[in-house]
Amino acid sequence: MMTTVFWATAVVAAAIGGAAIAWWCVRGDLARLPSSVTPIGSTTSGPDPQPDPDSDPGATMPGPADELRLAVDELLAQNQQLLAHERAATSAELKRAVDEMIGQARTVLAGERVIGATELDARKSLIDQQMGAIATRLGDFERTVHALDGRNAQHLGQLASSVATLSQTTEHLRDALANSKVRGQWGERMAEDVLRLAGFVEGINYHKQMAIASGTIPDFTFMMPGDVSLHMDVKFPLDNYIKCLDASNDLERERYRRSFLSDVRARVKELTVRGYLSDHEGTVDCLLMFVPNEQVLGFVQEHDDALLDDALRQRIVICSPLTLFAVLRVVRHSVDNFRLERTANEILGLLGQFEQQWNKFSEKLDKLNRSFGTANRDLDELMTTRSRALQRPLDRIASLRSEALAEPAVEPTDGMTLVLEA
Repeated sequence: MMTTVFWATAVVAAAIGGAAIAWWCVRGDLARLPSSVTPIGSTTSGPDPQPDPDSDPGATMPGPADELRLAVDELLAQNQQLLAHERAATSAELKRAVDEMIGQARTVLAGERVIGATELDARKSLIDQQMGAIATRLGDFERTVHALDGRNAQHLGQLASSVATLSQTTEHLRDALANSKVRGQWGERMAEDVLRLAGFVEGINYHKQMAIASGTIPDFTFMMPGDVSLHMDVKFPLDNYIKCLDASNDLERERYRRSFLSDVRARVKELTVRGYLSDHEGTVDCLLMFVPNEQVLGFVQEHDDALLDDALRQRIVICSPLTLFAVLRVVRHSVDNFRLERTANEILGLLGQFEQQWNKFSEKLDKLNRSFGTANRDLDELMTTRSRALQRPLDRIASLRSEALAEPAVEPTDGMTLVLEA
């Protein structure tokens, strides 16, 4: 639309410029006339020239130059009239052309204006539709955000409640762990959870609180292949560890830390003299010492890394819940392998027995096959040779009977009748 308006404006400007140029050309032709030439019919500001009374009456009359001048004046007057007529005609034509161009330009502008208004209305409608869709999406997004805010607020409330409950549970657990008996029960419960997760069943894979020949009672006893067992103790000293966590200053924290590490070493030493590792008890050459918390074992490794090595030298393996699970999986795998090996030996023995029975079965089957072959040959003989031998007499009897039926009957005579009667 803007391009059409521009070209229409350019056309109008060109028409006006052409008219102005023509006008200036006409004015330039008039301006180039000699200033001493006065067109015919033009008036002057002075009075008409009068004959001088004092002049010589015998002066000469106008000559050819004056006549030429008069002719030139007439021509100039005619040219001036023609120029005036052409100027008027040119001005009228230019005006009509300019008016026509202006009308066309106005028509074009009006059409373009209508087209532009239509396009603007269409674009406005499209923009309104898009804005409506955007407003709808924004409304949906706003509702979704409100719903998410509501759910998040609800989840945060539940999380805050869960955190408060967890805090209370932690406090109760801390208070409960202050009792050594409760700590032992907690350790047993944690160990049972790990055993259940590893697939161990009480009475089949392990026993609880089963006394051994030395008189001591380990917490858990695992049955291993070859009639050997593996013991585990779950009682672990936590008093000074809890006090170390609750200490109010660094001095008390350091004192309780050293006491806790000393308690752990004392517990390791105590387990070595309980008879859990005696050779005559049928045990493996190691003992499991269960720590019911990963953080506690991490604390021991961080502050006394030599303690674990010293325990291993005394054949005691300190296990957290994760490491206990790994150890139990190894134990379970070894038991399964042993059972599989024993089962494989039994399967090999059964395969030997099966081979013997199969050989006997094959011999009987071959003998029966030979018997079936003999019976088959005898049956073939009965069906062929013997059947044909029996069929020949039967065929002869049938032939004789047919011949007898075909002969005419003989009537008896008187003499024959008398003979028969006698």
